Amino acid sequence: MFRIGQGYDVHKFADVAPSYGHIMIGGIPVVSDKALLAHSDGDVVLHALCDALLGAAALGDIGEHFSDRDAAFKDMNSDWFVTEVMKKLKALDYTVVNVDLTIIAEKPRISKYKTPMAERIASLVEVAHGDVNVKATTTEKLGFTGRGEGIAAQAAVLLQKKTDGKG
Repeated sequence: MFRIGQGYDVHKFADVAPSYGHIMIGGIPVVSDKALLAHSDGDVVLHALCDALLGAAALGDIGEHFSDRDAAFKDMNSDWFVTEVMKKLKALDYTVVNVDLTIIAEKPRISKYKTPMAERIASLVEVAHGDVNVKATTTEKLGFTGRGEGIAAQAAVLLQKKTDGKG
């Protein structure tokens, strides 16, 4: 049995530089002159991915599992969220088939980071690098991303559930 899920996340830029000179996007550090406002590390790609994975398995959304009101998740690395979601999926006999991601931002420019992001995400969801696709686009200066106020990400995933022990 196959199941499709989709996720979306947004984080607003802060008016200050990030403390480490980078922000986390797709599980890797990306050089940025602005920090992201977030309870955790603000990784919009991994947050959208979590929502897509959870949605495909009909397990709700990231906020239901990892509330931004819970101090335990303050400044949490989003790799951890993906790892925890994957544990939930494995317990239900789901495996990831493929992942397709879109990052929507005017800046920072993402092109040189796409391959390392795909590699990191493939590792987190336990698929081959070629089963993860990372795209980036702008909104041609339109909307909040176009004005440089934040970053958005969309994720789509396909899960497969073992139903009879044969695959």
